[in-house]
Amino acid sequence: MMTNTENKKKIGTIDMAYIAIGAVLIAICSWISIPVVVPFTLQTFAVFLLIMLLGGMKATISVAVYILVGAVGVPVFAGFGAGLGVLFGKTGGYIIGFLLMGPIFSLMTKLFGKKLLVQIIALVTGLLVCYAFGTAWFMYIYMRDTGDVGLMTVLSWCVFPYIIPDAVKMAVAVLISRKFGGRIRR
Repeated sequence: MMTNTENKKKIGTIDMAYIAIGAVLIAICSWISIPVVVPFTLQTFAVFLLIMLLGGMKATISVAVYILVGAVGVPVFAGFGAGLGVLFGKTGGYIIGFLLMGPIFSLMTKLFGKKLLVQIIALVTGLLVCYAFGTAWFMYIYMRDTGDVGLMTVLSWCVFPYIIPDAVKMAVAVLISRKFGGRIRR
């Protein structure tokens, strides 16, 4: 008979290495800015890819490590930003929102299975929750510092321009994970 301790999943050395590599991948992707009409980084691509390759919970730990490293002053955020000022600034809610994406993915795939369609719906749901959290955060900070702003205005600044790039990043992450996911132990 297995004890309760034996039933718990442990994070081993290989998992810790994947988690660390994941945090580094997010940092590198946050520094890559695609210069289009509304420039965007590849942070969300890294989060999608990690969720698909490592699973939601290990990807969430990678995101947490990334956030903690940035919070203590290492310039890992977009534009080589760092510190609590970035996290507590207008767009910090989107970074914190990345922490919600992995657990949502894990919960949905646990409840509905790991078929590709379920995984895609789970990624989309996680992204929508990230958008919602980040937008609410942005509105709170903006209205506290600047004055009233409408929801549609904030969505036009912070969400609408990123929907298509995020959909493309998600599709590429899914394709890469389907191609190489079997080579990475979850």
